Amino acid sequence: MRAPAVTFDLRDIRGAALALLVAGSTLPLLPGHAGLPCPLRTLTGVACPLCGTTTSVEETLRGHPVAALEANPIGPFLVLAAVALLIRRPCDLVRVPLGLVLLVVAGLWVFELNRFGIL
Repeated sequence: MRAPAVTFDLRDIRGAALALLVAGSTLPLLPGHAGLPCPLRTLTGVACPLCGTTTSVEETLRGHPVAALEANPIGPFLVLAAVALLIRRPCDLVRVPLGLVLLVVAGLWVFELNRFGIL
């Protein structure tokens, strides 16, 4: 029996990778751009694991790695993964152990709760 895993179809994710890079490059050019509001934080005041990801991606694309990591450590990884998916033809499916996915999400959530002074 196989361990529980999350399966990603990398062919489908290539479009999202391109959208991430285009949005991260163009959003800062919009006048008065203040970022995208987090629905969970807006409703409850509690930051979600992905709070700050838009800012992190934008800062990574601007060449500010420290600011990107301070906003959310997943941003630089997402930019690198998006570039890799667009440069190199990906295989069809990738299986990631569910435990690893949950560990990353939990780590990001602890980071965000600490950043917003909730912990």
